[in-house]
Amino acid sequence: MTGQKPNAQNNKTPTATLIYLHGFNSSPESHKAQFLKGYLNQSTYSCRYLVPRLSYSPAQVECSISALIEEQLALGPVSLIGSSLGGYYAIYFAEKYSLKAALINPAVKPYQLLADYLGENQNLYSGERYTLTTSHMDQLLALDIDKVSRPKNLLLLTQTADDTLNYREALLKLGDSPAWIQTGGSHEFSSFEVVIPALMAFLGIKK
Repeated sequence: MTGQKPNAQNNKTPTATLIYLHGFNSSPESHKAQFLKGYLNQSTYSCRYLVPRLSYSPAQVECSISALIEEQLALGPVSLIGSSLGGYYAIYFAEKYSLKAALINPAVKPYQLLADYLGENQNLYSGERYTLTTSHMDQLLALDIDKVSRPKNLLLLTQTADDTLNYREALLKLGDSPAWIQTGGSHEFSSFEVVIPALMAFLGIKK
C-alpha cells in the first residue's frame, strides 16, 4: 500500500508519521517511548509521533496496527520504531507495507521466549491482568518473517549486554541490514539519546 498523493491545491509536503511499538508487558508510558516524545517535542524534527497501546494478543496487534498504518499512509510517509517484542512486530509491518523501521534490541523468536510466561500475567504499567496461552504463541509465529526481503529498510540497534535477549539472534536474522552494535548496555538500551539523530536520519525524518 502506498501513501496518498498530496492534494493538488495544497503544495505542502505531507507530515511524516513515526509509530513507536513498545515491548512485551510494556505500554506507551514506557521510558523510551516517553523519552522520545519529550525529545521530539523539544526538537525541530517534523513528524507526527504515535505510540499505540499494544494488546497482549498478537492477532489484535496485527489488526489494530495494520489499520493505524493504513490510516496514516493516507496522510503521508510512515516509519516505525520497535523495541523488544515491538521490534518483532516492526519487522512484520515493515515487510507488509514496505516501510523503514528502526529495531531496538528486537526479539526475533518471541514465540519461544514468551513460552516462559504462559498463564496469568499483569501489565507492569496498567495493572491489567491477562492470560497468555499457546494460541498466542501460534499467533506470534504466524507473524514471523523467515527471510527479510528488504533488509536495507531495517536499522538494527543492539547492545551486547542485553540480559533479556541474545543479541546474536538479531545479528543472524538481520545480517544484511545496517546496524549499530554497542558493547555493554542493557535491554532497555542505555544512553538511548545518543542514537536518536542517526535513527531519525535513517528513517528519513527531517528537521
